[in-house]
Amino acid sequence: MSTYLLEIGTEELPADLAESVISQLELNVNNDLNASQIKFNEIKVTTTPRRIALLIEGIAQFSEDNIEEIKGPPVAQAFHDGKPTKAAIGFARRYDLSPEKLEIRETPKGSFVFAKILEKGKPVENLLADYLPRWISKIQGRRFMRWGKGDFRFSRPIRWIVSMIDSEVLPFKMSGCDPDIQIGKISRPHRLHGSTLEIKDAKTYFDQLQDVGVAVDRNRRLSSINNLVLNHEINNKVKPDLTEPLLKELSDLVESPLLVTGSFDESFLDLPPEVLSTVMKVHQRYIPLYKVNNVFDPLSLDSRNILLPSFLCISNGLSSAKENIILGNEKVLKARFSDASFFIKSDLLIKSSARINKLKHVTFAEGLGSLYERVNRIEWLTKLVTSTLKFAQEDIEKSVKVAHFSKHDLVSNMVDEFPELQGIIGSKYLLHEGESRDVCLGVLEHYKPKGTADSLPSNNLGNAVSLAERFELLFSIYIKGERPTGSSDPYALRRAANGILCILWNKDWQLNINEILNNSLIYWQQLFPSLSFDIITLSCELKEFFRQRIISLLEEKEIDFDIIQAIAGDTTSTSKLLDDSTDVYFRTSLLMDMRKDNTLNLLQAVVTRASKLAAKSSIPEDVIDPSDFVDESLFEKACEVEMFNVLEKLKPLAINGDRVKYKLLADGLVSSAETLANFFDGEGSVMVMTDDINLRNNRLNLLTILRNQSLKLADFSKLS
Repeated sequence: MSTYLLEIGTEELPADLAESVISQLELNVNNDLNASQIKFNEIKVTTTPRRIALLIEGIAQFSEDNIEEIKGPPVAQAFHDGKPTKAAIGFARRYDLSPEKLEIRETPKGSFVFAKILEKGKPVENLLADYLPRWISKIQGRRFMRWGKGDFRFSRPIRWIVSMIDSEVLPFKMSGCDPDIQIGKISRPHRLHGSTLEIKDAKTYFDQLQDVGVAVDRNRRLSSINNLVLNHEINNKVKPDLTEPLLKELSDLVESPLLVTGSFDESFLDLPPEVLSTVMKVHQRYIPLYKVNNVFDPLSLDSRNILLPSFLCISNGLSSAKENIILGNEKVLKARFSDASFFIKSDLLIKSSARINKLKHVTFAEGLGSLYERVNRIEWLTKLVTSTLKFAQEDIEKSVKVAHFSKHDLVSNMVDEFPELQGIIGSKYLLHEGESRDVCLGVLEHYKPKGTADSLPSNNLGNAVSLAERFELLFSIYIKGERPTGSSDPYALRRAANGILCILWNKDWQLNINEILNNSLIYWQQLFPSLSFDIITLSCELKEFFRQRIISLLEEKEIDFDIIQAIAGDTTSTSKLLDDSTDVYFRTSLLMDMRKDNTLNLLQAVVTRASKLAAKSSIPEDVIDPSDFVDESLFEKACEVEMFNVLEKLKPLAINGDRVKYKLLADGLVSSAETLANFFDGEGSVMVMTDDINLRNNRLNLLTILRNQSLKLADFSKLS
């Protein structure tokens, strides 16, 4: 068994390409090796900023032999009196066999002769030489480029390729590159370790690169950086802010991780912590140092009680150059902080209210007016949402104020330079001007949630405006005629709808989405007379869109799919679903709890059986009172009386279901499961489909009322 090595040497690769390259190469290599029946032990793909490396360990020298069986003519045509006919001789000759080598097999269509063809395994070197150019050209990503006069496209210009089986070069043709790529044993060390490195053997590749300053293994590099940061002892009152995305990015920016520390002038601590952190983490890839045991105030105007005037940096240099690296980093950071300080000072010369008028000159989207007009629509929706949720008048007015100031910082100098600070810096400007904390917090948090894993706004004002902003986005983009399709969702409409549902479920707000939708589309039609759209059609589209989002979110919350279908799967009840989406979330969660404690099965068996027979009844699904359709004088057995009593007891729990009643209804059905089961089975059971039409209909009506009451929880017929 051998080891194959491919190293693609390039100019510095984008950090965001690494994970994609690894998954792409692993998939393509694995598929082709298996398709060619090439045995191997393990595929390893890793990257550094200057190279993509593939190792195939334990690879065979030849692909596996392949035996193919080919059906020939029927035996009756192939042999006569035990001797091969011309048909058999010709069939055998076609595959370079003698007629004696043919085998007779029984098939569903009779006896046929078969030729067994042995295809010997091919040299793996030949197969790899064909596969390698394809594996490289199949690597895809953003902003791929050509270089020189060649027509080959790659993320960055390819400068060298190492291709070896054990200690021998495995050549292949790589066309379209300018200059031509020399394929051999010559790699490159760390930039500060010389110009070339000859790889002696594929098995020694990692060790040889390690000796010249290159940690090739991406996972080890990531672990090394994490350990360097966590073990860096400044004191036990400091916490490095090394997030997972930053850790991954750092590991894809360096070949030889070196931890260095730096500091900045304490006067910069007068800037908000988000400003300092954004400059350090997002723009410079430094690691901020936070003080522990201090309560973080998201509206803090300075960083003196939050951050240390120092930082950590992962460098790609050598320890001998550490002093120069520190000086360079500190110089760059000082300039960035100085810019931020200047922008904040210039922004504070203008009142937040004055900035709102500047939004008139910023287009929101083609055909939808300016950001100023969008803010007006968000304010209108905020009034509608807060009124529907029955906010106190004071909170309605504060919510509208949050909406009014929600986008003012988009025309600030700070957000122009640091877009990541939208909402954050605007809330701090408002606080500086003396606005109330709850309004400022609402402005800060109305962008939340940015995804299903993100935290939600912490106060009602932020939640209300967050809902309004997302509704506004959905309505405006939908009337514009654009829809999410497949993986394309440029306006993040799915995320907007998810955010609405997450907020409603978290707050347990019973907001009627249908009402919001219908009222808004009428208003939008008045605002945009030039954008012709049919309100009814658009309303149906949006309702179905929300239904699909509900199903998707419930799946993400690990609700069993059959339970989701039993409550939210019926497209005919979409409007009812959106009357109170939190009702749906509560019921799915309730049924999941029942399934986990095994009470759902008891109930499901009885209700499903009742539902099948209830299909023969003409009673509408909204009838839940047994006295309306059941004649007690027709009862012949005790089980009928007992079922009637159960339905009478459950009737008030099935009317206008709420959180408490749902649980009581479920508990009542479960506790009565044995009584209900006795209606079908046991010595005292009845024959539902009796010949007596009156008795039959009376018993069917009992079962139909049971089904209707259970439908308040779910359609049990859809449970698996």
